[in-house]
Amino acid sequence: MSDDQIAGIRPDALAPAQIETKAEAVGEVKAGMGTRQTFVLACLAGLFIGMGGMFMLLVKSDSTLPFATSQLLGGLAFSLGLFAVVMAGAELFTGNSLMICGRLSGRYSRRRLAHSWAVVYLGNLVGSLALVLLLTLANFRGMNAGAVGVTAVTVAAAKINQGWWVIFFRGVMCNVLVCLAVWMSFGARTAVDKLCVVTLPVIAFVACGFEHCVANMFFLPMGLATMLSGVVPQGVDVSALNLGGIIWNLSASTLGNLAGGVCIIGLSYWLAYASRDGEVVRDRA
Repeated sequence: MSDDQIAGIRPDALAPAQIETKAEAVGEVKAGMGTRQTFVLACLAGLFIGMGGMFMLLVKSDSTLPFATSQLLGGLAFSLGLFAVVMAGAELFTGNSLMICGRLSGRYSRRRLAHSWAVVYLGNLVGSLALVLLLTLANFRGMNAGAVGVTAVTVAAAKINQGWWVIFFRGVMCNVLVCLAVWMSFGARTAVDKLCVVTLPVIAFVACGFEHCVANMFFLPMGLATMLSGVVPQGVDVSALNLGGIIWNLSASTLGNLAGGVCIIGLSYWLAYASRDGEVVRDRA
């Protein structure tokens, strides 16, 4: 028992060791959900993250903004997606990397973990593509005198025109920040707390140009659909903006996201705080 608990004071947030215990319990619930429920919630997560991307494209379409300001405001707009996932309840593949904690403690099998990850990944893709279709029908690309469409193609082309290993390591860094945000949200007690702990890591990964596979399930098809509608920005190389280019990016960003979330955040906190022979490792902070 902590000093605050002995004194009868309710801490503002869970301690790190308590967060690890909660992460295992959350993972167990996720692994035990039925396929239909998991898939529906995953579709919603793909939709929510895509809406964050939609908001970001709108902000970044203002060419008068300086680079740093555009990156920061774009990241702030994009944080809508993860906050919606955390608060409204949805299944996000990148955040679910933290399910490794429960697996390492033997709460569920490798098969259940792999099944959950596969269903969530597919659902995230379906939700993202549904949003692309809706925005295409709504002529979202035409906003700001067509600048939103130009931005959509430019962002997608920039994500594809990179080396595979560059995308991979940007994916690693991205999910370190995303999983850190989700981890801290486990310890938060109020909606305002969750908003605060989610926003800064998301702003950081967007501003730094890191690669999030679920976000890219929206950005890349949106860029491709916009390009096919006739929007081709001057000076932008769109030769790789096709199905092969999308698979190229998603293969690298997905594996990078898994490496960052599983090996750096999930495994590290499990080693530091997970139960050992029935005893919880005490908070060292």
